[in-house]
Parts: sequence; C-alpha cells; structure tokens
Amino acid sequence: MRALEPFSPADAIAVAGWVTSLQEALRWASMTTLPEAATFERWHADPDVFPFVGREAGVLVAYGEIWEDREADEAELARLLVAPGARGHGLGRWLARALADEAHARGFAEVWLRVVPTNEPALRAYVAAGFVAAIADEERAFNVGQPIAYRWLRDGTPTPADVTGRQPRRA
Repeated sequence: MRALEPFSPADAIAVAGWVTSLQEALRWASMTTLPEAATFERWHADPDVFPFVGREAGVLVAYGEIWEDREADEAELARLLVAPGARGHGLGRWLARALADEAHARGFAEVWLRVVPTNEPALRAYVAAGFVAAIADEERAFNVGQPIAYRWLRDGTPTPADVTGRQPRRA
C-alpha cells in the first residue's frame, strides 16, 4: 500500500542518498553539488514549500514538494524523486498524481510541474499521471529567467470546479 505523508527531517539523509551523481543532482534540482540533509532544511524554510514523502508498505520510496502560489492560484510540483531501487514500478506516476491531488485538495485549480527535456522517464511518468504539455507560448513565458528551457506540464485531470462549475474551497 502506498501513502503520501508529510516529510520528516529524519527522512533527509535517506532522500539525499538517492542522488548519487552531479548529473543527477543537476537534472533533479538544478544543483551543482550533491544534496545533504541541510539542503532540505534550507528548502523547507520557505513558507510556500510543502514537502512530502511516499512510502510503500512503510518503506520510504519517494520525495516531492508542492510550491504554493496563492496570489496566482496555482501550485507547482517540484523536486520529485524516487529511490533508485524502486524506479521503474510506477512510483513516479503515483507520486505526481498524489501530489497533484494534494495540491487540488489545498484549493489550487492549476497544478504545474517542469522537467528537464531529456528526462524521458519522468516525462512518461507525468503524462501517465494525467499531465499535459503547456502550450508553446506558456512554456516560453515560464522559461524566461530559468537556467534551462524546461518542459512545462499542467495537470489535465478534472478538478471539482471542472465537474461542478464551482471553484473548490480553499483548505
């Protein structure tokens, strides 16, 4: 059984250990060094960052964040990562869907994520989770000031507002 739970500082060392090369650190979080436990403390000091972990049968297998932007009424999923030994079993797809559902439950109508264009496994997982590519003009606008030209995807699953015509209540 899979469960999405709030991140605990006790998880930091394990999650940091999942990133084993500078290339992977750059692709995962635009980092030029390997992450360490203190990295998560710095990231989570931002009041708009909400970190989560995924567990399967109680075992830590995934990490991801929701970045909230209440002013724009949108959330971005960020820094999604699956433990190396658990990759290739649908956990990336599950994590993206679980985080998007959590963001919607927090009252966000729009949920986005970005990915390095060469990260084909992540792109496949996100599309399988219900994300669709941003239109070209949106993608160009979102990439202004970014270190690379990311692929941007929007959650394409129906929200309560899509189904009922009413906006969901904010959590």
